Amino acid sequence: MTDTDADATPHATAPWVALFSGGKDSSWALYRALERGLPVERLVTVHAEGDSYMYHTPATDLTALAAESIGIDLVDVYPDDLAADEATDSGTQGDRELEPLEAALGDLGDDLGGLGGVTAGAVESEYQTSRIRGMADRLGCELFAPLWQEDPRDLADAMLAAGFEIRIVQVAAAGLDESWLGRRLDHDALADLERLNEAYGVHLLGEGGEFETFVVDGPHMDRRLSLSLEPVWKGNRGHVRVVDASLA
Repeated sequence: MTDTDADATPHATAPWVALFSGGKDSSWALYRALERGLPVERLVTVHAEGDSYMYHTPATDLTALAAESIGIDLVDVYPDDLAADEATDSGTQGDRELEPLEAALGDLGDDLGGLGGVTAGAVESEYQTSRIRGMADRLGCELFAPLWQEDPRDLADAMLAAGFEIRIVQVAAAGLDESWLGRRLDHDALADLERLNEAYGVHLLGEGGEFETFVVDGPHMDRRLSLSLEPVWKGNRGHVRVVDASLA
């Protein structure tokens, strides 16, 4: 049973779990679920190494601090090496990456006495959403994906209006240089991204992997994350190294 309609109200019965990377999209899905009174009792972070078809990978070591600020227990999933070899097609790789998450959610359902549903921050990726939807069906729970196929600018404006403070922690696209690393995603940044969309096709929310983010503050958090970041630039892409992190 799934629900990807932002205007629909999922059933709040058994405990819910939020798929949580700390990025803006998964954080927004969690925030919307809490707004609707869904009983989210666990956050789940998959710590995937390197590039991933299914998961946000940078700065996931910060999710423990974010979870402490949110006040919901975090479950960490550390999958075995999921690197694809040259013979592995993208579909097979995506299915393979999903397996440790599905196993962890099955165990959580047993521990919690049932699983009512999961939240996901997918915006446009049918590749990811179809797999998460299938996983929810196999687990016998609902899927709440409030960002699914919503207008990217409307979503970004809603996040900022709600009080999300978002930092860019990785970039990998033409037009995004080292100056974007650690930059706050605010209205000025959105205006720049709209220009880059016209010039290079950069997605406004980074849905194509052009950039990744981390939410350091929001209305669902008790304390702001204070970060000291150092840029790491490698030719035409880069990420931030977290020098220090604490709850303000």
